[in-house]
Amino acid sequence: MATDKHDAVAGACVDAGGGALGMPQLCADWIPNQIFWLVVTLAAIYFVMSRIALPRIGAVLAERSGTITNDIAAAEELKNKAAEAEAAYDKALADARAEAQKIVAAAKADIQAGLDVELQKADAQIAVKTAESEAAIAEIRDGAVKSVTQVAKDTAKELVTALGGKSDAKTITAAVTARMKG
Repeated sequence: MATDKHDAVAGACVDAGGGALGMPQLCADWIPNQIFWLVVTLAAIYFVMSRIALPRIGAVLAERSGTITNDIAAAEELKNKAAEAEAAYDKALADARAEAQKIVAAAKADIQAGLDVELQKADAQIAVKTAESEAAIAEIRDGAVKSVTQVAKDTAKELVTALGGKSDAKTITAAVTARMKG
């Protein structure tokens, strides 16, 4: 008997040899059975997804969101620290430049002061040497004038004597002195 019922249900969609007549999914006698198993399968998938998979995915997404938020906050904090460090660096650089300018100005002032002292010493030495040289030149000039005057007197005396005149020292000295004055 059980086989008669099986044959009756199978008979509508199966031929005598047990082969399917067309597509078994489209057999109208089997659609309620397929709908039952479809509902059972969808309920099982829904249960697995809602109880196991989706909470895990939600936890991963929440963790990612938290990580991204923390990373963005850390990046913002590091950006602020970098800006503060840059400002501190710029201030230190400006202070260092100002200090370097002060040191350069002080060094220039020291060098200028030393140079002024050395120039005064050199000017004093040059003034002393110039005075000594002028004195030596004046002495040489006086000696040259005396020598020229003496040579002129001797030459005039010899010329007067050679020309047959009589030479007296006072007359020759007066003539040479008058001529030397201009």
